[in-house]
Amino acid sequence: MTDWWKSAVLYQVYPRSFQDSDGDGIGDLNGIRARLDYFVALGIDAVWISPIFPSPMADFGYDVADYTGIDPRFGTLADFDALVAAAHARGLKLLLDFVPNHSSDRHPWFVESRSSRTNPKRDWYLWADRAPDGGPPNNWISDFGGPTWTYDDRTGQYYEHAFLAEQPDLNWRNPDLRAAMYAAMRFWFDRGVDGFRIDVLWHMVKAAGFPDNPPNPHYRHGMGEMHRVLQINSTDQPEVHAIAAEMRAVADAYPDRVLIGEIYLPVPDLMAYYGTPERPEVQLPFNFQLIDAEWDAPTLHRIIAEYEAALPPGAWPNWVLGNHDRPRVATKRGQAQARVAAMLLLTLRGTPTLYYGDELGLEDVPIPASQVQDPRELREPNIGLGRDPVRTPMPWDATEGAGFTTATPWLPLNPDHATRNVVTQSEDPTSLLNLHRQLLALRRTQTALETGDLTLLAPDPAILAYHRGPDLLVLLNLTDTPASYPIPQGHWQALASTLPNPASPGTTIELAPNEGLILHRQSSPAQPGA
Repeated sequence: MTDWWKSAVLYQVYPRSFQDSDGDGIGDLNGIRARLDYFVALGIDAVWISPIFPSPMADFGYDVADYTGIDPRFGTLADFDALVAAAHARGLKLLLDFVPNHSSDRHPWFVESRSSRTNPKRDWYLWADRAPDGGPPNNWISDFGGPTWTYDDRTGQYYEHAFLAEQPDLNWRNPDLRAAMYAAMRFWFDRGVDGFRIDVLWHMVKAAGFPDNPPNPHYRHGMGEMHRVLQINSTDQPEVHAIAAEMRAVADAYPDRVLIGEIYLPVPDLMAYYGTPERPEVQLPFNFQLIDAEWDAPTLHRIIAEYEAALPPGAWPNWVLGNHDRPRVATKRGQAQARVAAMLLLTLRGTPTLYYGDELGLEDVPIPASQVQDPRELREPNIGLGRDPVRTPMPWDATEGAGFTTATPWLPLNPDHATRNVVTQSEDPTSLLNLHRQLLALRRTQTALETGDLTLLAPDPAILAYHRGPDLLVLLNLTDTPASYPIPQGHWQALASTLPNPASPGTTIELAPNEGLILHRQSSPAQPGA
């Protein structure tokens, strides 16, 4: 087996929004296949596709009605097989989103489970009696607001759901349920899938007996109702690690497969999901710290140092700047710092994941109230938690449908799509898209950027500085004012800058506002004419 994922760059595709091939305004598998050469030209190695399984779309595919099928909106199994073959022919890996915490309430398993208390699949989900006061069994709150319990009149019990009522949680303590889910993983591995991103891995087991969650003393309005309590008993239970290890064993039975865990936990708790050498879990527990970090050099220096120090022996780091749930990097950091952020993501030690459209500097798109699709926003509107703004269609060109569709797109296009699109940025050598292409190409020629050591240099108020290997130096000005930095001994040459015409290094270098720079130490001063 190889650890290809260590040197790889991952790219997340939100399939509804990437490329529509059949004119219905929704992206699909054949659309992704038509754009495979874009991934190759960009320089990424693996494509992760958000859920494409049959679904009523109460939560846009994260409510799965069949773990071994393709939703007709996206195509067919034959279309999927063609996509896998075409990706592999180009040297690209293909990853799927696996959603093991919950299914759709229309999944045949749940239809059976709620049919009677004696049905053999009753225990495949989490059921409980009323509390003594006649209400829900405990005080748990759904991540989308409201109780995490829904009463079923037919059988006189509540079922538990961490998200929508249409997404009942599965009971991973049931061995038959576990066997069925592992069979679903094998179904996709047998079709050539190279790995899974595992949705809300830390949610998968709940405390026995369903004790109340303690109130959150730091709750304030606008955080979302879910934060009224601390999810001590409804997430991150010790038993989840045995399940993650079993999933890893399923994956390890196939060559060169990878598991990535979605886990929003503090770093010390996150590290447990690597497992141990004797019982490994996921290879890459997602590290989301950069998404919400205070964007200044001292903070980023501390985050990187503490994360690197916390890694268990042999564990491989990873970094994420955006995804389908969180505000886009260009919205949070601004267009100038989005360029610096790209250099940061693609030069840190570890596997980076790039969210579709971030390479163009897409920003969150305002969604009129009449066009809101996201159930998160519909349940708790106007507090900034809606996810539609980061899921809008990919702008490929300056045409009316931006090259994404010939119909009305399912969500509005970015208002600046006539100028912020792939074709326009491809023709501009200074564009953010071409900066990504340059940085990704540099990773392939400078192996220190892929797998070399990282050494942080002395903290600085303005500049984040670190070595990759012995001879690469990364300098990132996190401010909008010029800043100087002393250069380590040696003859240094600029390999890449986020801005045109970088300064030549001497004993110090002056970075322009919002500039990132990669320097290479030469073995000896360059000779004239060399």
